[in-house]
Amino acid sequence: MKFKHFAIAVTLAAATAAPALAARVPHLDHVFLIVMENHQYTQILGNANMPFLNGANGNPGYASTANLATNYFAVGHPSLTNYLEIIGGSNFGVVNDNSPDWHNANCQSTLTAAVLEGGPNICPIAGMGMDAATPAVDTTNEGSTADPIYNIPFAPAPTVGRSIADQMEERDLSWRSYQEDLPPYGADKVNNSDGLLSDSVGAAFSAGMPKFYAVKHNPFVYFASVQTHGLRNSVAFPQLYADLRSGNVPNLAFIVPNQCHDQHGRGSSEVGTGCSVGASTIAQGDAALQDLVTAIHSSPAWNGGDRSAIVVVWDENDYSSLSNQVVTIVDTNYGAKGISSNVAYNHFSLLKTLEVGFGLGYLNHAADRNVVPMTDLFADK
Repeated sequence: MKFKHFAIAVTLAAATAAPALAARVPHLDHVFLIVMENHQYTQILGNANMPFLNGANGNPGYASTANLATNYFAVGHPSLTNYLEIIGGSNFGVVNDNSPDWHNANCQSTLTAAVLEGGPNICPIAGMGMDAATPAVDTTNEGSTADPIYNIPFAPAPTVGRSIADQMEERDLSWRSYQEDLPPYGADKVNNSDGLLSDSVGAAFSAGMPKFYAVKHNPFVYFASVQTHGLRNSVAFPQLYADLRSGNVPNLAFIVPNQCHDQHGRGSSEVGTGCSVGASTIAQGDAALQDLVTAIHSSPAWNGGDRSAIVVVWDENDYSSLSNQVVTIVDTNYGAKGISSNVAYNHFSLLKTLEVGFGLGYLNHAADRNVVPMTDLFADK
């Protein structure tokens, strides 16, 4: 069954063509990309509170039965920056977690001036310009002189305000952003929601109400093209499970658990009441991950002969470690299992790999020569 998707009008120049070096990444029909939150590599791998991922009672875990990237790094901070880098190969001048400046065509683009923490909401991303530098040692934004944040450094670079959604629409490929606790009336102008009420529609959304859904974890809606044509592609988890049962899934399924289930774990100041912290957050995330992977493995889309892959990636560390290394797992229904790769990868590598698998060009930093696709983890047997 062909997935019904919504066209995005794109008038910008095409991305860099994919060269032959990525030929080992096979054609992909479906990718289920699950994004988890705020934990460094060693906080996840081997954690006894994650029996699904790490195994228990002599049974192997998902990290060992699938393929594991042991040298994969987030690019910078904070969350939104990393989400944008995963889907667009750039921070687009966004170095904060601010909400969108919805449908405002007259605001100042972040491609011409980076917006720091506490600044205005994010102008709809479009056009061309420069992204913001990613410093090796960040003492601004969420860092300080006494407690700096360590990143993979990238100099400002020419940037086109597009995401992989734009690329896929051009090729008549489908995508959806599945967001747990997105309210049933959709994503438009919704910055936070408990799954029913939001700061856009319904009863007053008070400061103490749970912010289970957070727009900063739905990066597609920051783009002008999506705000204009693609907001129907952001749907809640009931639609995810319905699509999996029917097998009518998009080519790219971008899947984000809510801020209790993604191991966000930053406390009630960000999430509101209703989320546990500490070991319980880890365990909740593991259970949520098991539920998602099990549902995907049971789907006709996984078992019907198409080439499919599940990618589980953590967006960044929680600032407790100098290293921004994160766990990344690749599980395919066609390739080898149990591969452990020590090749240096980052979020730009993941985007580059998806672009190759879907036959797209490279966006922004995904086109950098030192960014390599994750060929060993996605390869055929």
